[in-house]
Amino acid sequence: MQINIESIQVNPGRREALPDAVRELADSISAVGLLNPITIDRDYILIAGLHRLEAAKLLGWAEIECNVSSLEGLQAELAEIDENFVRADLETVEFGKLLLRRKEIYEMLHPETKCGVSQANAMNRAQGNNVSERGASTLKSFARDTADKLGISPRSVEEKIQIARDITPTAQEIVQKADRKIKKKDLLKLSRMEPEQQKHAAAQLAAGEIKSADEFQPAEQPKRAEPVQEPEQAAEPPTPPSVPYTLGDKHYDTLEESIADLKNPDKDCSYTPDTLLADIDGFVQTFHKGFAWYHDPFCTIVFPHISKVQFEFVRQRFASISSAMEDLLNQMERTINV
Repeated sequence: MQINIESIQVNPGRREALPDAVRELADSISAVGLLNPITIDRDYILIAGLHRLEAAKLLGWAEIECNVSSLEGLQAELAEIDENFVRADLETVEFGKLLLRRKEIYEMLHPETKCGVSQANAMNRAQGNNVSERGASTLKSFARDTADKLGISPRSVEEKIQIARDITPTAQEIVQKADRKIKKKDLLKLSRMEPEQQKHAAAQLAAGEIKSADEFQPAEQPKRAEPVQEPEQAAEPPTPPSVPYTLGDKHYDTLEESIADLKNPDKDCSYTPDTLLADIDGFVQTFHKGFAWYHDPFCTIVFPHISKVQFEFVRQRFASISSAMEDLLNQMERTINV
C-alpha cells in the first residue's frame, strides 16, 4: 500500500537515523528500488523502517510502500524495539536500555513469564496442582526469547540489562560521550560500584587514564575527626548545708589519748541531737564519696552491656535505699517536739 510520506509519524523517543547510512541506502534504492516496504500501524505510526523512510525523503518521494500492521500499543512498541536491534552501531549502554524497555513490555504482555510467577507455576505443576494452560504454556522467559531473536546467550542479555539498570545516569552520560569504546566487562564492573565511584571510574576510563575498571583506585575518604571525649569526672558530692550541730571543742594531743577516750568504759556514749546529726552527716558524706566511684569511666564503660533484667535489679536496690531513708525521716518527723 502506497502511503503519503507526510502522513507517517515517528515516535519522538525513537533513535535518530544515521545520516551516512541514510545516504548509502538512498543510493541503493535509487539503483534497485525499495525491496522491503516499511511497517506502520493503523494510525500511520512507524514501527519498522526508519532508515528506508529517511532515504525516501532524501530521494524526494511523496509516497512509500507500507505494510500496515494490526499491532497496536505495546505490541507495536515491542516490534519497533526489535527493529532497532538490527542496528549494528548500538553501543552497550544504549543496547541495554532497549533491552530494559523490551523486558517491561514483554512481561506486561506475558506476565506468566516473570521469574517469580513462572517458578511458582512450575512448582505447582511438579506437585500435581492444577495450573491454567496459559500459566503452563511454552512461552519463553524474556531472556530466552530475546536471546533467541538476537542470536546471543541469555547471560549476555542479563549482563546488558544489568549495565543499563545499575549504572547511574551520570556515569552513563560519561560513557556515551567518551571518545574511546569502553568494554562490556568494564561496564559490568562499573555497575557494581557505588554511585560516586562509578562517576570517577567512568571519567578515568573515558579519558584513558586507566585501561580497565580493575585499575580504578577509589580515593580514600578523609576520616572525620572523632570528637575528643573528655574523661567523665566523678560526680562531686553535694555541698552540705550549714551544719546545725556542734560537737564541742574536745581536743586530743596524741593518738593514744583519743584511743584511751574511746576505750573509757565510763564514757557516756548515748546520742544527743548533735551527735546523732553528726553521725548521720558523716554517713551521708561517706555514701556520696563511695557512690561517686560508679560515675568513673571504669564503671560507665560497662553500662551498654547491662541487660534489662540487671538494670531493673539495680533500680530496685536504689529504691530500697530511698525507701529506708524515707521511713527514717517519717519516724523522726512523727516524734519531733513541735
